[in-house]
Amino acid sequence: MKAVVITRHGDAQVLEVRDVARPPPPEGNQVSVRVRASALNRADILQRQGRYPAPPGFPPDIPGMEFAGEVAQVGDDVSTWKKGDRVFGITGGGAQAEYLLTPENHLAAIPPSLDWTEAAAVPEVFITAHDALFTQASLQEGETVLIHAAGSGVGTAAIQLATARGAKAFGTARSAGKLDRAKQFGLSNGIAIENDPLVVVDAVRDWTEGRGVDVILDLVGAAYLEANLKSLAAKGRMMLVGTTSGVEATLNFGMMLSKRLTLRGTVLRARSNEEKAAATKSFAQDVVPLLEKGIIKPVVDKVYRMDEIREAHRLMESNANFGKIVVSIDQ
Repeated sequence: MKAVVITRHGDAQVLEVRDVARPPPPEGNQVSVRVRASALNRADILQRQGRYPAPPGFPPDIPGMEFAGEVAQVGDDVSTWKKGDRVFGITGGGAQAEYLLTPENHLAAIPPSLDWTEAAAVPEVFITAHDALFTQASLQEGETVLIHAAGSGVGTAAIQLATARGAKAFGTARSAGKLDRAKQFGLSNGIAIENDPLVVVDAVRDWTEGRGVDVILDLVGAAYLEANLKSLAAKGRMMLVGTTSGVEATLNFGMMLSKRLTLRGTVLRARSNEEKAAATKSFAQDVVPLLEKGIIKPVVDKVYRMDEIREAHRLMESNANFGKIVVSIDQ
């Protein structure tokens, strides 16, 4: 089969499309999926650079953490899916290839309204956002949430999910243009951050009449910690999802204690199969119906062929994209 291969660690030039061995036939509860499209995530960039290896049991040199495709074959114990079913899901790696193996409970049915490209832009970002906002941070109707990197894939998914639940979403981005575009997906207000994340503190104070926000979804990391603590309301909850601005920061325990704050980190890729299955089940129950009704939708910035994978990586590294970068696996 054809697959995107990381030939060595380095810049985008190390990526190649090669012929590799197809995964073995599925056994037990495994499902073989003919992948039609995958999407790019920051983890793919880090894996290519040698900074984020694939978990044990997944291809070390084939990136890809989400996919959309059709069931090609099922193991003897599979009862949920049959050959030809349209499915999407998350995986620890190997999704940027023509075939992959996955447990049956890591899959969800693609709504008929979504094509392969749109479907591929859904799983990682909507499962991440849904799990972080609702399963872990318990965001409620009527509450407020601040979403950093609002124009990213997770950012646009989080805005839509929060708005659909009846929460008010605020956001930050590197450019005012991304914030303007995000408003069509439900963003209530936003502020562009260039060199000083603390500018968001006064903005939050204005947006919330001095109260602060109930939840922060931080896709940026260390550089935003001080601003986050100052922006949270009493009993606020912060979910840390990304670390593009660094991994180390000074934590003000006094502010943590006085506001009774909760700070929590989250990641999907390294979770157990059972945890991924639970997150996928919640996604199928709560998010897929919203996609079917058109209440929320995937946001696709650009689609590349497999042989254009280097250009796809360069676009993500430029931070110029709004929403998802999708890779078509159909050659």
